[in-house]
Amino acid sequence: MKILADKIRPQKLSDVIGQTHLIGNGKILTNLINNHKIFSMIFYGKPGIGKTSIANAIVNELNVKYKFMNATINNKNDFDIAIEEAKINGDMVLIVDEIHRMNKDKQDLLLPYIENGTIILIGLTTSNPYHKINPAIRSRCQIFELHELTTDDIVSGLKKASNYLENIEICDEVFDYIANLASGDLRFAINLLEMAYYSSSDNQINLELIKSINSKPVFFHDKDADGHYDVLSALQKSIRGSDVDASIHYLARLIEAEDLDSIYRRLSVIAYEDIGMANPGIGPKVMAAISAAELVGLPEARIPLGQIVVEMALSPKSNSSHLALDEALNDIRKGSTGNVPSHIKTSSKEYLYPHNYPNSWVKQDYLPNNLLGRQYYKPKNNKVELNLNKLHEEMKK
Repeated sequence: MKILADKIRPQKLSDVIGQTHLIGNGKILTNLINNHKIFSMIFYGKPGIGKTSIANAIVNELNVKYKFMNATINNKNDFDIAIEEAKINGDMVLIVDEIHRMNKDKQDLLLPYIENGTIILIGLTTSNPYHKINPAIRSRCQIFELHELTTDDIVSGLKKASNYLENIEICDEVFDYIANLASGDLRFAINLLEMAYYSSSDNQINLELIKSINSKPVFFHDKDADGHYDVLSALQKSIRGSDVDASIHYLARLIEAEDLDSIYRRLSVIAYEDIGMANPGIGPKVMAAISAAELVGLPEARIPLGQIVVEMALSPKSNSSHLALDEALNDIRKGSTGNVPSHIKTSSKEYLYPHNYPNSWVKQDYLPNNLLGRQYYKPKNNKVELNLNKLHEEMKK
C-alpha cells in the first residue's frame, strides 16, 4: 500500500524537481555530493516542495549511515538510541522532520554531538528557522531556503509519476489543472493523480474525474503565466491605490485558495512599504490580525483578515521611510560611509547625552563628516508625518 509519492522519491539530486538555485552543475548541494562531504544543515520551505526528497537523495548518493526521525513523534529515548548508534558507527546523518518542534531536552542532548561531528543533522521544517528554531541548533547548521515550485515544475513531476501508472490515459490539460490545484505542492499533486488513477474504471483521467475528487476551484493560476503572483501583486496595488473593493476582491480569491501564508507575508510588507509613516500603528495591527487568523483558522480567519485589509485600503499612504533607507543603502553600496564621529563612539567622554538637555535634544553631529547635511528622510504630506516633523522642529528650537 506504499503511496506513489514515496515509491518515486528521488534517489539522487539530479532527480529532484526544481530547487535549481541549490541543485545542478556548479550549485552548492551538487558540489557537496561531488566532493563527498556533508555538513549539518536545515532545509525550510512550504510542504511538498522537496525537503525530504533532497535529504533522502543526499544520504543515498553519499552512501552514509542515516536515521530518519520526527521531532514530534520520536521521544528522548529514540534520540538516545540514535546517538549510541552514531558513536558505534563513528558518525551518522540524522534527518529530523518538523525540527522546529524539537523540545529543549532533545536539543540539549544533540548539541554536543553535532558540535563534534558524531551527528550530522539535516533538519526539515515548514517554519522560518530564524524565528522557530533554537539559536544554539541554528548556529551549528547551514540554512537553505527551498523555493516554491512553479506550475511547470509540478507538471514535470506529474508526467514523471505517470510513467509508473500502467496504461494511464491523461492529457496535458489535466496535468495543468492538477498542477494549478496543487499550489506548488508536488506531493499533493502526485497523490491526487494516483487517487484519480485508481478511482477510474478504465485508467482514463479527465477533468470531470479530478473535479469529482477535489472540488476546490482554480482561481488564480493559468496555463501560460504565474497567476498566483499576479493576484498577490493585484492585492498590494489595490491597497496601495486605496481601492477598498478591489482589495477585498483579491483577498477573497486568495482566501478561497486557502493561501494564508502568502496573505500574511504580503500584508506584512504592505503595512511598512505602502502605509508606513502615514499610519505607524498599522504594522502591529496587521500582526494582531495575522495572529487571530492563525488562532481560529479557516473559515473564521477571513474575518480578521477582511477587517485589516479594509483598514489598510482606507488608510493614508506613505513610502517615505523605506525610500530613506534605500537611499542610505545606495550610498553605502557606492562606498559613501566614512568613520563614525569620535564623540559618539563607544564610551566617548565627548558625547552629549540628550536626556540631560531640555526636550531631550542637544546640537551635535551624528553622520560621518563626509555625509554631513545628507537628508535621507523626506516626509510625505500626511497628517502624521507633518505633525511629527513639526514637533521635531519645535524641539530643536
